[in-house]
Amino acid sequence: MTAAAARGSTPREHVAAAVSRHGAATVVATCVVMLRGDEVDDELVVALVGRGHALWFLEGGAAYWGRVWGARGLLYVFDDTATAALIEAATDPSWRVREMVAKVVAKRRLGDAAGAVAALQGDSVPRVRTAAGRALARLAPDDRAPSSRGAARS
Repeated sequence: MTAAAARGSTPREHVAAAVSRHGAATVVATCVVMLRGDEVDDELVVALVGRGHALWFLEGGAAYWGRVWGARGLLYVFDDTATAALIEAATDPSWRVREMVAKVVAKRRLGDAAGAVAALQGDSVPRVRTAAGRALARLAPDDRAPSSRGAARS
């Protein structure tokens, strides 16, 4: 990949490349460790978020970004081993982490996390409340199923 292509890579592309190189299980485990605020191998941080952001972060950038990026990675690669970490992170002090957790819960339709996300509806940050509402809407049963109410009468 050229330097120009690397700068233009999206988070989805970074995660896909990391999965190709390290395997899905390793990438999910790395995302969970990052989401919990623990240290991971520098190479994996670079693989997940791109060189520029990773170098800034590794040189002392705001710690919460590692947790945000850990959650964001789970938008693109996931297995059930990550669910507990997402539930725990719903109470993270950083609103960006809480918002991303709600987005992952919505995308992955994690019913086990419904209670944690429901609590975010009262969050002090509007973006978190919005993401929580969207997640809960995605977790709700589909009320559009056909019913007998609209059936023709004979």
